[in-house]
Amino acid sequence: MIVERIKNTVSNSNLDINKSYLKTLTKILKNDLDFHNLSSNYSSHNFHSFPAKFPPQLPQKFILNLTEENDIVLDPMVGSGTTILEGLFANRKTIGFDIDPLALMIAQVKSTFYNKKQLIDSYNNIVSSSLSFLSNSETLLSKYNSTFDDETKKFFEYWFLKDSIMELFALSDSISSLTNKKVQTFFRIIFSSIIITKNGGVSLALDLAHTRPHRVKKAYNFNSDLVFDLGDYEESPRHHLLTKKMKSPINEFKKKFLQNIDCVVQKESKNKPRLELADSQNLPLPDDCVDLIVTSPPYASNAIDYMRAHKFSLLWFGYSINELKEKRTNYIGGESTSNFNFENIPAFTYEIIEKIKRKNPKKALVLYRYYSEMTRSLKEMYRVLKPNKAAIVVVGNSTLNGIISETHLCLKEIGENIGFSVPHICIRNLDRNRRMMPATLKNKQTSQILQRMNEEYVIGFYKK
Repeated sequence: MIVERIKNTVSNSNLDINKSYLKTLTKILKNDLDFHNLSSNYSSHNFHSFPAKFPPQLPQKFILNLTEENDIVLDPMVGSGTTILEGLFANRKTIGFDIDPLALMIAQVKSTFYNKKQLIDSYNNIVSSSLSFLSNSETLLSKYNSTFDDETKKFFEYWFLKDSIMELFALSDSISSLTNKKVQTFFRIIFSSIIITKNGGVSLALDLAHTRPHRVKKAYNFNSDLVFDLGDYEESPRHHLLTKKMKSPINEFKKKFLQNIDCVVQKESKNKPRLELADSQNLPLPDDCVDLIVTSPPYASNAIDYMRAHKFSLLWFGYSINELKEKRTNYIGGESTSNFNFENIPAFTYEIIEKIKRKNPKKALVLYRYYSEMTRSLKEMYRVLKPNKAAIVVVGNSTLNGIISETHLCLKEIGENIGFSVPHICIRNLDRNRRMMPATLKNKQTSQILQRMNEEYVIGFYKK
């Protein structure tokens, strides 16, 4: 009788805790999650441009209210590591996975404690070595030609001026010679950030940070001399949008280093992040081991093409164009559907796909692929999450042939089909002036990009 009474007391106590947790989760989801008036550039959050990343205050709010110190926080699609960094600051054990090598490098650098003197010494060596290398043009050119294959060199020569190529190669070669891999990764992210940047940059690409690059029509050097003129365009009121003043890669590298050296993680944490290359559809984790998931999957139909921009940096690090093309086909939301393993999906989601199919069967298959991949990802989130814990998934809609993908409603339905409950979905209004979304050269508020990307949805999945 006493044993039975103790069991009932424990059971009622757990029930109260679960109700309190669910109440807190729902309350947060019903709050304002726009965070428009708060800075997102503190600490190392601003190390490297990354499209469509959520503000750090968003994962921070869920981490602080739904977990305790030393709890495990997971981001299975880690992106630039915003969740990881906020978990680190809150003294949580953090785990992040991604299949994008540059994303993983950015997350690693942003969440790593560095010895500043070691970074300064390495920086001085890199700049000195690069300038020395540039002074011997024959040796530099010979090594450049032997380092890269013809396809890669053709890519560089299309997107970069010759002088920029030589400076970038001198820098990348000097960075590659560093023996400390952790320090090498730090400087590779500095290097990458001067190429993939919202403003300016050292390539002939516009909108590179938005993942939809266009080559400039005219380019001027620092002294305002015309150094590149495509010559196949007509003058128009939009001409200034297609013109760019080029910058010296070494000078930009110096500026970015001085900016980032003051923003590295200030102290070493006992809970070092676990960051690995892995697919969210097949997580290398045991069942029921995670206390909270906060993540933001890619948009459907490849609306943000990460690899299209990231290859501008990754090619300098030794990846081949074919290797990166192969990686791109495996990204969630990709466009290839041949030999793809489609999942059974529930009724409402299927209806959205059928609507698009009547207008464009190929795009309907692409969306079917996306929801199949997200079904497998949500199954994995459900598997690794502890019972009575939450997965926060931040998503946006895509528009395919004028039909909205209704991603938030479809993922809600898929999640519930798996076993999650969804207490609430919050609408987050995006501030386009502060958040990097794909740009459009059309100066129209009616463009599809502006229409589909002015809000996103925060879905609270709860594992009963």
